[in-house]
Amino acid sequence: MGAVAWADEPRVAGPRTIVVALDGTGEFTSIQEAVDSAQKGDTVFLKPGAYPQDLTIHSKEAIKLVGAGVDQVTLLGHRDRVGVLHVGKWPYGATDIEITGLTVNEHGGHAVGIFNGKRITLRHLRVKGMLFGQQVQDVRIEDSRIGGSETTGVQFADTQAVLIGNVIHDNDHGVNVAGKSDVRLERNIITRNLFEAVVIGDGAKAVLVSNTLVKNGGGAVFLGSSHNEVSGNIVGLNTVGFVIAPSSQTTLSFNGLFNKEGNYLKTGSPPVQAPELKPASDIVGDPHFVDADHDDFRLRHDTPLVHKGPFAFLGAQPPLSAPPSRRQ
Repeated sequence: MGAVAWADEPRVAGPRTIVVALDGTGEFTSIQEAVDSAQKGDTVFLKPGAYPQDLTIHSKEAIKLVGAGVDQVTLLGHRDRVGVLHVGKWPYGATDIEITGLTVNEHGGHAVGIFNGKRITLRHLRVKGMLFGQQVQDVRIEDSRIGGSETTGVQFADTQAVLIGNVIHDNDHGVNVAGKSDVRLERNIITRNLFEAVVIGDGAKAVLVSNTLVKNGGGAVFLGSSHNEVSGNIVGLNTVGFVIAPSSQTTLSFNGLFNKEGNYLKTGSPPVQAPELKPASDIVGDPHFVDADHDDFRLRHDTPLVHKGPFAFLGAQPPLSAPPSRRQ
């Protein structure tokens, strides 16, 4: 039998790293052209620079967009349209997309839009402006800073999402969840928003666990026919704490509250004090932050908010004295 002609067999290329650099030292100077050329499994890497470009990722599967770091790569936007970074667009979606290590500035009031996609991960980003998601499944946003929107920091409509370990700050509203969304907020710090830190409305479902909602116009508002589980959070130094519509189904447990004009209210014009909404497991009183004036919301060693129910500590950050074995 003759030798097998291996040289005639088709060769399958492995995943590539496609480099983008404004100075021409990469394969592309245009992020859009680099992403358009990417195939399943590829990574588009952005060298340091302030890119006067916008980007739309659609009809793509399993690609990564990786910046050199939030302090080194900024997307500024360019064309006369709202938003800078779009993932998915009508009627096309995008699947298994991961974006990390860069800053996105707003353009026309919006910074990031996610539409009609699934399994979209945003990690280690700085977003200056609104992040909006509509009809997206399995969105994961973690370890990012989102702020500076004149409307809402993060807004979802008919979207399934998880937000973990983010700082959402200095917007009109922090997080707004509407439509038939299903969202989990965990270990986020939501602070210095002009109005409420969190608004859940319509028929949305939300789980708020181990967040710190502080120094906002309000803590969290639960409206419409929303279904909400709210546990292990610190809601303090806001004008008010929880505002709950009787039409919603909201369960509270093991939260720490310390607000200026009331901790529990029912919706109304104005909202009505409703101390009967307080569950026995909630704790009302000073959480003993390390330095709230300078936004250090870690808990002091003398905090009363430790070892409560299933929680080693309440809120997003462990107390200074908590041993590693007791931290979540």
